This record gives sequence, C-alpha cells and structure tokens, in this order.
Amino acid sequence: MQLGSLTIKQSSLVYSVCSIIRHFLCLGKAVSSVMLGSPYNHTAEAPATFILVGIPGLQSFHLWLALSLSTMYTTALLGNTLIVAVIWVDSTLQEPMYCFLCVLAAMDMVMASSVVPKMVSIFSSGDNAISFNACFTQMYFVHAAAAVETGLLLAMAFDRYVAICKPLHYKRILTPRVMLGMSVTIIIRAIMSMTPLSWMVSHLPFCGSNVVLHSYCEHMAVAKLACADPRPSSLYSLIVSSIIVGSDVAFIAASYILILQTVFSLSSKNAQLKALSTCGSHVCVMALYYLPGMASIYVAWLGEDIVPLCTQVLLADFYLIIPPSLNPIIYGLRMKQIRTQTWGLLIHCLFNHSNLGSGILALEQTRQLQRCPS
Repeated sequence: MQLGSLTIKQSSLVYSVCSIIRHFLCLGKAVSSVMLGSPYNHTAEAPATFILVGIPGLQSFHLWLALSLSTMYTTALLGNTLIVAVIWVDSTLQEPMYCFLCVLAAMDMVMASSVVPKMVSIFSSGDNAISFNACFTQMYFVHAAAAVETGLLLAMAFDRYVAICKPLHYKRILTPRVMLGMSVTIIIRAIMSMTPLSWMVSHLPFCGSNVVLHSYCEHMAVAKLACADPRPSSLYSLIVSSIIVGSDVAFIAASYILILQTVFSLSSKNAQLKALSTCGSHVCVMALYYLPGMASIYVAWLGEDIVPLCTQVLLADFYLIIPPSLNPIIYGLRMKQIRTQTWGLLIHCLFNHSNLGSGILALEQTRQLQRCPS
C-alpha cells in the first residue's frame, strides 16, 4: 500500500526519526528548567539578564554582520527545509544515507535557530539583553545540537562504508530498526554529555558583571563572569568535546581508509570514480564542520592571550551558521538525486501552483512513465 509516494514502512521510519527530534527538543526544555532550579537561588545571586556585547571591537561592522547573518540564516532555513521536504516525499530517496541527511538538516536548523535570530537583533537594533533562563537554554541547545551532528556524520560514514565495502549486505545491515537505534543512541549521547556542562555553568554563583563578551551565550564566555572558579566546567567541556569529536573522527577515518582500499582495488576506473563521488559531498561537509568547530574550541581554551577576542567570537559565530547554510548547497550540487528532485519540486511549486504533496506525486508518476518501455 502506498501513502503518497512513500510506503507505510518508509513513512513510519521517517516519522519515528522526526518524533525523536521533537522529543529531543522537549527534553532539552525540561532539562534546562531542572538545571535552573536548585540548589542556587538565581533571583538573589544571579542577574535577571545578561548583556551580550556582540563582537568586541567590531561594533562599527555590526550592521554588515547582521545583513550577512540574515542572508546565511535564510539560506540555511530554505535549503534545509527543501532537503527535508524532498527526502520526505520522494520514495527513491528513502535509503539510510538520505534519512540521516534529513535528520542532519533538521539539526542544522535547530542549531542555527538557537543563536542567529538573537545575534541579528543585537547587530541590527542593539537589543542585546537576554534573560538568565533563556541564556542557559540557548547554551544547552547549541552544544547538544552540535553533539548530535557529529554523531550523524559518523553514522553517514558508516553508511558509506557498508554501501561500498559490503554492498550485498547493505539492506540486511542497515535495517530501519538499526537506523532508529543509531539515531536514538546519538541523541542520548548528546543529552548525557551536554547536560552536566550546562548544569555546572548555570549553577555557578553570578554576583558581579553581567556583560558577556560574546554574541551568544557561549559557555566559556558566560562562565568567566562567575564569582567562583570556572575552570572545572571549562575543563569538562574541553575533555568531553575532545573525546566525542576525537572518537568520531577516528572511526570516520577508519571507515574511509577501508573505503579507499576497496575503491582502489576495483578494476574499473568508472567504478572507482563513481564510488569516490558518492563520498565527496560527505567529506566536504565533514571538513566544513570539524575544522572550524575544533579550531573554535581550542582557540577559546589555549589561544586566549594569543588570538584577538573579536577573532575568537567571529570563529564561534560563523561555525554555527556557515555549515547549516552550505550543507544544502554542497549536497544539492554533488548528489544528483537530490539535485534532480529539488529542481523538479521548485518547477512544480513555481509554475503549476500545486501543493507540495501533489507536485511531487505528479513528478514521480511522470518519471515512472518515462521508464516504461514504449
């Protein structure tokens, strides 16, 4: 039985993954409210609001930064929404790789939406006040979403390994149950690793300045305002981030070493190029994500007296918005299936004035008729 262009089984899998994301958001709000409860009386010991400076030393460029961020944020929202919509409605894009890409696009929107609207408000209108609770909620979602994304990149690397190195066992290994289990594990790991960090920072006593030298509630910038020693939370962040990212990168590197060994053992040059092409977009996204991300973490920890503060803040800001805005472009340019279906979707929406479901269904029916022998 078909439901639109998706089978019942495929639709249930996508629905389950989206349900996980929704529960992740709800759990994040619950965890944030618990973190901001006892044992400290924040009304007495902490400021009601924090003041986000923006980018120290670059206040004269704030308007240009607001325009740049607005453009990239709009691109991220439109591009990732389009990726999710195309994968959701097209039955030919229900392989594990595309399902993981769908979740990655959703997390990109969560991460960007956690910080960019407030940043644009700061840069354009000077509305730089953020409440105590909102600050730590923002902090939690930014770090948890980043932890989920690195896990998704690992899952996508595993998918490429199975597809290229064990193609005959692909459907047997990456079943819907396995994919769902991987998604749940990735989200649980992010929650368990990031909750202690947000808890430690939110329960520091804040009795002095409330001016955060940053454009969002980055945990190190906020922890420095505490009257107590912020090094335990900063050290926890450095260790946990290094373990999570280090282990994920190690497994990803191992997967691609095995992939390259398999690819270069193929006798056909065309087969080699095709196999490498399927991994090209994933490698680009990983480089775009890991390089600036780890640079941001280690510069904030080790290069505090070497790298100018404005450079540190810019690096952290663009790390949160550049990958979400470029990921859809990279995947759209390098993955023929997504590029073709996206173009077809836009044509139907712009010229036929049809709704999303009927437009894609018509496109699918046309493609199937073209495949039939005359």
